[in-house]
Amino acid sequence: MLVVQKYGGTSVGSIERIKNVARKLARFYQEGHQLVVVVSAMAGETDRLINLAYQMTNNPDPRELDVLLATGEQSSAALLAMALKDMGYPATSLVAFQARIFTDDAFGRARIDEIDCARLKKELETGNIVIVAGFQGIDRHGDITTLGRGGSDTTAVALAAALKADICEIYTDVEGVFTADPRICSDAKKINKISYDEMMELASLGAKVLQIRSVDVAKKYKVPVHVRSSFIEQEGTMVVDTDAEMEKVIVTAVTYNKDEARITVRGVPDRPGIAAQLFKPIGEAGIVVDMIIQNTSEEGITDMTFTVPKIDFKKALEIARQAANKIGAERVLGDEHIGKVSIVGVGMRNHPGVAARMFQSLANAGINILMISTSEIKVSCVIDEKEVERAVQVLHKAFDLGENV
Repeated sequence: MLVVQKYGGTSVGSIERIKNVARKLARFYQEGHQLVVVVSAMAGETDRLINLAYQMTNNPDPRELDVLLATGEQSSAALLAMALKDMGYPATSLVAFQARIFTDDAFGRARIDEIDCARLKKELETGNIVIVAGFQGIDRHGDITTLGRGGSDTTAVALAAALKADICEIYTDVEGVFTADPRICSDAKKINKISYDEMMELASLGAKVLQIRSVDVAKKYKVPVHVRSSFIEQEGTMVVDTDAEMEKVIVTAVTYNKDEARITVRGVPDRPGIAAQLFKPIGEAGIVVDMIIQNTSEEGITDMTFTVPKIDFKKALEIARQAANKIGAERVLGDEHIGKVSIVGVGMRNHPGVAARMFQSLANAGINILMISTSEIKVSCVIDEKEVERAVQVLHKAFDLGENV
């Protein structure tokens, strides 16, 4: 059985934890499995390297920053290979250029284009446990790139797809995917099986269990993903295709995100091309816009409200103000004190009234809704940041998610 495993930063956060991972891998190897193991940097290491970069300059060169950040995963891979060899097991560590993980040249947020598996297959055929540094690739010029936060998940799933592995196991510091954040809802339950679509929505809406791009790759190539804890031996959550059983559950989970901010452009001329003039420079700045609401036009004037990641708020606000001046809008307002609460479930496709039930539950709790966004399998509401955790609890109870799932 060919297994790709990924161990996150907390799983390799110390020498002792790396040794624990090595012992776990040794057991899998003894069972006869072929192993490709992807590792993150040790917990806190990426932040430490970023801080070093900003001590050197207020504007680190993106190429050089990727060269620096990639060393975190390289260190973890080498240390784990050392631990396995010390225990008498054959292992070899590979960085991106050795594993032949090719990406585009978008430093800091590169996307994997292709993986040449020749070296990986050769190492497996010789009986080695292959340890791959996650989070990184090489572009067409041979330069080191990184895949963005959580990118090691994508490395693991992409390798599993390229190698046609039997399964991809993501080992982390949580037991799996839950119906809500257990720190907020004490009765949150672990979900045994969740669809790719649901997991993708949860990842995009604030759940930190898997990086969204990794789920996208898993869905595209039908890679079964098992999310489980590094610290206990229990089964976790399987991420797979939707089945009839999943569709019986109306709402699978509640999630939240406090890392967004809201921008409102007042008095926007309501004519063709205005929206493009507003959002094009924001997109060109690499800022992702999430929700967009445009009010009904009155006398040729309308308002536009949208949300952006909080980290990009000040930059987006300045760009919006510049664009507003060009299009003749009246003024631009910003609000960093918002949060988003969402319900997700493939069963929502076939069950009417779910959104109304959500809105009524929040209204009964005295929680005001500022913005609404929907898709086939999710409903999201922007609310006051102070109300987010209570909203999660209210919705978790309203949809009976504390019951056995």
